[in-house]
Amino acid sequence: MDLRARIDAAPMSAYQWLIVGLCVVLNMLDGYDVMALAFTAKSIGNDFGLSSAQTGVLLSAGLVGMAIGALVLAPLADKFGRRPLILSSVAMATVGMAMSATAGSALQLGVWRVLTGLGVGGILACTNVIASEYSSTRWRGLSIGLYTAGYGLGATLGGLAAVFLRDEYGWRAVFVCGAVLTGLALALLALLLPESVDYLLTGGRRDVLGRVNRIAARIGQEPLSELPPAPAAGTPRAGRVADLFAGGNTRPTLLLWTAFFATMFGFYFINSWTPALLETAGMSKDQSATAGMMLALGGTLGSVIFGALATRWTARTVLLVFTVLTAAAMAVFISSTSIIGLAFVLGVVVGSLINGCIAGLYTLSPSLYEARMRSTGVGWAIGVGRAGAILAPTAAGRLLDAGWSAAQLYVAVAGVVLSAAVALVFLQRPVRPSAVIAVAPANPVSVTQ
Repeated sequence: MDLRARIDAAPMSAYQWLIVGLCVVLNMLDGYDVMALAFTAKSIGNDFGLSSAQTGVLLSAGLVGMAIGALVLAPLADKFGRRPLILSSVAMATVGMAMSATAGSALQLGVWRVLTGLGVGGILACTNVIASEYSSTRWRGLSIGLYTAGYGLGATLGGLAAVFLRDEYGWRAVFVCGAVLTGLALALLALLLPESVDYLLTGGRRDVLGRVNRIAARIGQEPLSELPPAPAAGTPRAGRVADLFAGGNTRPTLLLWTAFFATMFGFYFINSWTPALLETAGMSKDQSATAGMMLALGGTLGSVIFGALATRWTARTVLLVFTVLTAAAMAVFISSTSIIGLAFVLGVVVGSLINGCIAGLYTLSPSLYEARMRSTGVGWAIGVGRAGAILAPTAAGRLLDAGWSAAQLYVAVAGVVLSAAVALVFLQRPVRPSAVIAVAPANPVSVTQ
């Protein structure tokens, strides 16, 4: 049995859970980053004299960077390794956060938000993959659920921190805090994060046996006596985007992109605009901020719930249910703003469901691709998803300026989320002779055949 198969079959060691935990920390930083700006957007807009549409563009600046980072940096992880790409991306995000605190205009802040987004995009494309690769088949869904829950936890803490720091020290302090936290995470990763075993075993280098065996020992596996055979002559090199449309990959790639785009559109609309929309709909500033944090709190719960359910049913089935329920819950949530307690409860439900959808996509996407193109495939799916994330806050700002109500916006976005469910119905994993990582214990193939 090769090392990949042993990792899939064996119980997870403490070190493997530590690797998942490091990935959770990085996703928490993404949650902090997004919600920190959401809760400071009004203060920033007042400082720089921005309209709703201009504020929407600023909210989208970081998402533009995330999309570029996922599209451009992810293929480099398949070529040069997951670990160096993650470390470089975290360093980039640290600099972007620190410089955002010094911005003297909306343009300068937008530039630094793009830089921060570049780093975050590279982080997300790799951490999802490395968490999946170091998880066993049985616990892979839960590992990705916990990883995704990091966003909600980071967003909750980020929202609390943003409100306190904004009121006490001004909005710039929020970014100073983010830079410090991201820098600390960089130091932690440099000490503890290993390279991906899948990358080392499939990269074609013949001088990595000692490195692989050191990692194997740390995760409780027997050492290898030799490396797998080198890739055959003529094997496409790693990290080629064109391979996403070859060998039966075209259909699942396009359907995965559709699902990511629609889900991310809904996700970032909810997280970026909900506090402001609820205030427009009649809630006080504090009530709308609390409702926004309920969404983030629900996200933490929903991702873990998804992971637990994915240990019993296929990830695709659970994801389909979550997607349909998300659309329905959004419509009910925006109609409940006059009943504060009910709105808070429904905020938790909406946050749970939409974050569960993200967890499902993160669970499914690595299983669709071979190791040599895995970061590329996941990165490009995330990048396309970020295009939806970019469009959502910008479109919402323009529609608000055009006179749309909060209820109209929520119902329209619910329809976008439903389109993800349609894509998932037809999603199939390409049949290939080489094994890919599985995502469920009883049903190794989590998508239809």
